[in-house]
Amino acid sequence: MNLALWIVTGVLATVLLISTSKMFVPREKMAAAGGRAGQWVLDFSPGALRVIGALELLAAVGLILPALLDIAPVLVPITATCVALLFTGAAIMRLRRGERVTIIPDLVYLGMAVFVAWGRFGPESFTG
Repeated sequence: MNLALWIVTGVLATVLLISTSKMFVPREKMAAAGGRAGQWVLDFSPGALRVIGALELLAAVGLILPALLDIAPVLVPITATCVALLFTGAAIMRLRRGERVTIIPDLVYLGMAVFVAWGRFGPESFTG
């Protein structure tokens, strides 16, 4: 179970790191490259996209470093809970935009975040 949690945490952190590109790539370019799934960036200002990207960067760090360095490892499940909230917001945004097909990855990442939060708060916590 511990290995599965580490693998899911690593995948989630990688997805979040890749997603931080919205901080550096102009939103028009992202919208053009992403097709229908990338059009959502046009609904947000460049400043809002930078804030979202910064939160995703902090989340990627918060999922890995506390446990790796054994400094406040309770931050891992707390961060996973915050990531679940982030992807809940992403799924709601997709529903409002009528993007029913593109919601699937967000729901998968939401499930992964819930799994990490549950596993690290419960059976495979770093404190027990």
